[in-house]
Amino acid sequence: MRHYELTYLISANLSEEETKSLLIKITSLIQKEEGVLDNFSFDDSTKGVIRKKLAHPIKKQSQGYLINLKFSLNPEKLSGLEKKIKLENKIIRFMILIVPPTKKVSLKEKRKFKTVPVLKEIPAHFKKPGGAVTEKEKKVELKEIDKKLEEILKE
Repeated sequence: MRHYELTYLISANLSEEETKSLLIKITSLIQKEEGVLDNFSFDDSTKGVIRKKLAHPIKKQSQGYLINLKFSLNPEKLSGLEKKIKLENKIIRFMILIVPPTKKVSLKEKRKFKTVPVLKEIPAHFKKPGGAVTEKEKKVELKEIDKKLEEILKE
């Protein structure tokens, strides 16, 4: 079985009851194809329904409800599910994506990434007394450095 994600858009003209019945119908189609829904309950079925304003009209609709379902299904039965979803005229658009399996990270890999402590204050040796350094102070520092270099080279 592979993991899939079905995202579909339905008309915003549907009532809450019609939306819920369509959602139940789609989930039953997945289950008829021997699919397994991930984290879905019929009690909170309208919880994942989002009303969206579309960027451009699709089938003369400017708004719609966006619904996202995650499920597992045998790849051979996916084409049958797609055909059944296409026959549903209340669905404006749909898309089925393959969800890549999550990679399990071992303890050794976790230890490779060490956390760096975040400094709450700038250490005193990084702070300049009096705030920002002006250009005159930089020139003075350069002159002093030149003098020290000459003294070192003379020796």
